[in-house]
Amino acid sequence: MKKSTMKLLVLALVVSLFVALGTAGCRVVTLEETAASATVAEETIQAEVVEGEETVAVEKSPFQGSPDEVYHMLVFVTGVEYWIPVYEMFKECGKQLGVKTVYSGTPEYDINKELTVFEQVVATNPTGIYLCPMQPDPFIEPINRAIAQGIAITTFATDSPKSNRQIFITSDNVREGTYAANRLAEEIGGKGKLAVLRNPGQLNHDIRVDTFIKTIEENWPDIQIVGDAASNQDPEKAYQAVLTMAQKDPDLGGVFMPEANSGMGAAQAAEELGGNIKVLCCDVNKQILDMIKAGKIWGAINPNQGMQGYFGMLTLYVTAHPELVDPMNEDKAMGKNPVTLPFVDNGLSIVTAENVDYYYLDKYLERRGSKGVEE
Repeated sequence: MKKSTMKLLVLALVVSLFVALGTAGCRVVTLEETAASATVAEETIQAEVVEGEETVAVEKSPFQGSPDEVYHMLVFVTGVEYWIPVYEMFKECGKQLGVKTVYSGTPEYDINKELTVFEQVVATNPTGIYLCPMQPDPFIEPINRAIAQGIAITTFATDSPKSNRQIFITSDNVREGTYAANRLAEEIGGKGKLAVLRNPGQLNHDIRVDTFIKTIEENWPDIQIVGDAASNQDPEKAYQAVLTMAQKDPDLGGVFMPEANSGMGAAQAAEELGGNIKVLCCDVNKQILDMIKAGKIWGAINPNQGMQGYFGMLTLYVTAHPELVDPMNEDKAMGKNPVTLPFVDNGLSIVTAENVDYYYLDKYLERRGSKGVEE
C-alpha cells in the first residue's frame, strides 16, 4: 500500500472508533477541527479505501438512526416542570442517535384524555413511545395493541406492569419511600410524630407513601404516623390537611407527600404554625426550590431526571431495533423481541438548602443553551 492510502485507512479506522464511542453518548471531535465537536449520529459515516483490488469499508454505527424515525415522550400532564429535564436529555440522546423526538401529552390531569392522546400518537405510527401512564390497567390493551402494530413502547416514572411494555425506568418508588422515611426520621431525632399526604390512584405516588409508612412502622418504634390525608396534588387541600393534623397533634414533627404541589401547601401551613414541622416532598420546581432555599421546606426527594430521559431514549431505540441484540435464549427463534428490562433505576437525590442551587431549571437550560420542550 502507498503511504497516502495507508493514512486514509488509519483515518477510516479512527473514525470508526469514534463512532463506536458515540454509542455511549460521547460527542465526537472531527480530525480536521480539534476545537470543534459534532454529533456523529447526524452524519453518514461510510468510506472506502481502495488500493488495487483491496477495499476496506467503514460502515456507519448501528446506533445511527434515521430522521424518519420518530420517538414520542408522552406524559399525563404536560405543564409539570418535572418533565422538562427528562425530555431535555431524551431529546439530546435522540440528536446523538440522529432521530426525531416529540414531547406529547395532555395539559389536564385526566386518565381518559391521556388515553385519547396516546391513541392519537399511535395513529401516526411512530417508531416508539416513551410513556408515563397515569394509571396502569387502562393502558394494558392500548399498549399491547400498539406493540402488535410494531411500535416500541417503554414506560417511565409510573408503569403498566401487566402490559407487554418491554422496559420500565424509574427512580424505584420503594427505594424513594424508604429513603424519605429514614431521612425524615433522622431529621426529627428518631422520635416524635409524622404525617403523610396522598394522591390516591397514581401508582408511583401510592407506592412512595405506603413504603414511607411501612418503613417508619418497622424501623422507627419511637415515631408514630398520626395523620394520613388525601391532598390530590392540590396545595389548598394540603394546606388545610396540615392545619387540621397540627390542631389534633400540636407536636407534629414532620409531614411527607409524594409530589411537589402538596409540598407548597404544606409548607405554607407549617410556616403559619411556627415553622417547626419538617416538610419533605418529592420532585422539585422553582417554587419548591425557593421554599427550600428560604427554609420553608426542609427537603425534596428528586429522581435523576436527566438519566431518566437519556436512558429512556437509548433503551427505546434498542427496543425499536431488536436486531442489535442477540441474547442467549430462544426469543429470536420464537419471533419475540429480545429486548426486555423489567426495571431500570435512574437513581435519586435529596435536595436541601445545601445543594439547592444545582436544581434550578432555568440555570440548567441556560447552561445547555436550550429552550426545553419548546424546541
